[in-house]
Amino acid sequence: MNRILAASQASSPGGPCQGCKSGQDGAIDMAFAFQPIVDLTTGQPYAYEALVRGPDGQPAASVLSQVDDANRYQFDQRCRTTAIELAASMGMDRYLSINFMPNAVYQPAACIRTTFEAAERTGFPPDRIIFETVEGESIVDRAHLLSIFRAYKSYGFQTAIDDFGAGYSGLTLLADFQPDLIKLDMALVRGIDADVPRQRIVAGVQAICTDLGIRVVAEGIETVGERDFLAAQGITLMQGYLFAKPAFKAMPPVCNVA
Repeated sequence: MNRILAASQASSPGGPCQGCKSGQDGAIDMAFAFQPIVDLTTGQPYAYEALVRGPDGQPAASVLSQVDDANRYQFDQRCRTTAIELAASMGMDRYLSINFMPNAVYQPAACIRTTFEAAERTGFPPDRIIFETVEGESIVDRAHLLSIFRAYKSYGFQTAIDDFGAGYSGLTLLADFQPDLIKLDMALVRGIDADVPRQRIVAGVQAICTDLGIRVVAEGIETVGERDFLAAQGITLMQGYLFAKPAFKAMPPVCNVA
């Protein structure tokens, strides 16, 4: 880890970027709930997604509504460090999936330092961190998103595109960069066991991802029918209320339907 941190520092010899120097005041109070991404081949969590909450468990909207251009960088950085600190304090031994804001990353090498420092301070292995973002973020600055993904992959993190299928650039984004994971938007999997168009679309995405070496995660699974159809397609990573609801500052047990 020290070697990777040193490499990130060396690749940004000018020191902290402008974003790192701004927005030090007005920190937003936050905590996290955790929801498992279940591996059906084992019935155990593959990862836990960190879902932002207010300091007393308030909904995510109460926190995200406070984010603006002035504090976006500090918010994104604090999300990372807080999620890592909580995961380490709970003894998490699975992957930790953290959502990030591409528009809050000015220089990937400089902006990743606090992540490595938090991992080193808490003893959480950095190679068990997944960074995910929604595909719609790429519309703002596609080249910048690709540079972030490539840098994070070079540092040993897993990368994921969230809500795949909800934006406008999913397939072309895959042509330029192949993340470790894509997370199918829940609107694509809702009622899929009785919806032929959704079945065809998801089967096609799964086939493409298999060819590209990308694992597919199905989000928002609520019924046994959805689970069974997707499992039959070879999708074994799933997330949703069928398996476990998010738990505030805790790792919820996985329901035996996994």
